[in-house]
Amino acid sequence: MKDWVAIVDDDITNLKTAGMILSKNSIGVSAFRSAELLFEHIRGGERPELILMDILMPGCDGFEALGRLRKLEQELELEEIPIIFLTANDDESVEIKGLALGAMDFIRKPFVPEVLVIRVRHILELTRLQSNLTTLVEEKTKENNELSLQVVMAMANAIDAKDTYTNGHSRRVAEYSREIAARHGYSRRKQKELYMMGILHDVGKIGVPDEVINKKDKLTDEEFALMKTHPAVGGKILEDIKAMPSLAVGARWHHERFSGGGYPDGISKEEIPEAARIIAVADAYDAMSSYRSYRDKLPQEVVRSEIEKGKGSQFDPVFADIMLQMIDEDTEYQMSEHRS
Repeated sequence: MKDWVAIVDDDITNLKTAGMILSKNSIGVSAFRSAELLFEHIRGGERPELILMDILMPGCDGFEALGRLRKLEQELELEEIPIIFLTANDDESVEIKGLALGAMDFIRKPFVPEVLVIRVRHILELTRLQSNLTTLVEEKTKENNELSLQVVMAMANAIDAKDTYTNGHSRRVAEYSREIAARHGYSRRKQKELYMMGILHDVGKIGVPDEVINKKDKLTDEEFALMKTHPAVGGKILEDIKAMPSLAVGARWHHERFSGGGYPDGISKEEIPEAARIIAVADAYDAMSSYRSYRDKLPQEVVRSEIEKGKGSQFDPVFADIMLQMIDEDTEYQMSEHRS
């Protein structure tokens, strides 16, 4: 089925330009000179997969239109349509406001054709994945009121498969996280929940190109910035799974730093959910004790030293100490990736 997006912009030139670029790339387009015309279209029973919305428009601007759209969707009992804002404004406050209101992304004008197509396809892929995952989870929930571990593992395997050099990363992070939680006194139910969160902590990498994930050389600033989007993307994918809303916690915040300065939100200490602080230690440990495209796994003593150095800065010292205890008990370095 052909992808279909709606473009809302009072400038006919922008409508024609964006429409021509997307149409040439096999993406169907409906163009509207105002938000009101788009709303009439939706009331008539048509629902685009994605909306590209200009911010500065006479009458109803993009921010107001987004709020009105969400009310209309509730009225008509429709799923939320993702929105990308179109803007020529470089003011960071505008972007912050748009994201806070629920926009998925921003695209700058004048359009760069390649950027326009990539970002539109990226959001379409992510929302389709989220919709499919939500539907699948709801079906499984009707059967047994819990997520199917087989489904979660299949997703984890699909994510890990993007990295041709790392095998079983998500599973190991989940196992280490569960063990830390057990030693910290979590109930069996909480341990299982944390295991699920660990399995899917990297789900946002589905939106990162394989060539960036598998690059052997140092990433460029642009590539690193793209890699850093995966926690927020993962959180967005998982946050609407009603059967287990906590899944999004590990995905979104496992790259925050205990002392602050991490990403995507730059929060610190107890602002970071406890589950994410556990996964952060487990994830860092596995990254160091696994093979990578650019190096072999690190010696156990080096890994231990890095965890020790990260106490109180990168890691919550409570969970770092538990990880250090686990390392000290692992005299044969079995808690690592093994290859024949």
